[in-house]
Amino acid sequence: MKKEKAEAIAAILEALYPETPIPLEHQDPYTLLVAVLLSAQCTDVRVNQVTPELFSLADNPVDMAEVPVEDIKAIIRPCGLSPRKSQAISDLSKILIEKHGGQVPDNFEDLEALPGVGHKTASVVMSQAFGYPAFPVDTHIHRLAYRWGLSTGKNVEKTEKDLKRLFPENTWNKLHLRIIYFGREYCPARGHDPNVCPICSKYGRKSLFG
Repeated sequence: MKKEKAEAIAAILEALYPETPIPLEHQDPYTLLVAVLLSAQCTDVRVNQVTPELFSLADNPVDMAEVPVEDIKAIIRPCGLSPRKSQAISDLSKILIEKHGGQVPDNFEDLEALPGVGHKTASVVMSQAFGYPAFPVDTHIHRLAYRWGLSTGKNVEKTEKDLKRLFPENTWNKLHLRIIYFGREYCPARGHDPNVCPICSKYGRKSLFG
């Protein structure tokens, strides 16, 4: 039953969002990595407002490594957590030069070893920059997977495993973006009417909506 529900939900999402552009504006794996790092606890819209100034200053590890952390922090302050994020951007840029020839590594182990880069960030880079099948689960996907009864919702790690079991691997890279788009347009955390939601009206957990 859960597999059939997953297939039906995937069909709805594909019909609504046949195209899946990456919400974060970037030019290459490095600028994507920095943008995803900045998106932690920040909206994609805000990140896209900040990154043009940052990338005009430095859009590669070599140049970024030369920028004082305080200058990075001043630019990215609107994204929140600027002390930690600015230091991470500076440090990871230096590590990319020292250990990876100035290139963003295309494997989870090396990505997750970079400052400020967790599994979710690494998954976005692996899927969107390198085309590797991955299912990045942020708090929004975690919330919707539980709301739709596709996962028990204990934590994002468990949700990622549940979703990977339910959906074909060749759909993961587009599907996680479709879920994000859907959550923003039809299925927000607050002010949500499940009766008019194209998915919750059919497949939502009844216990959540009475």
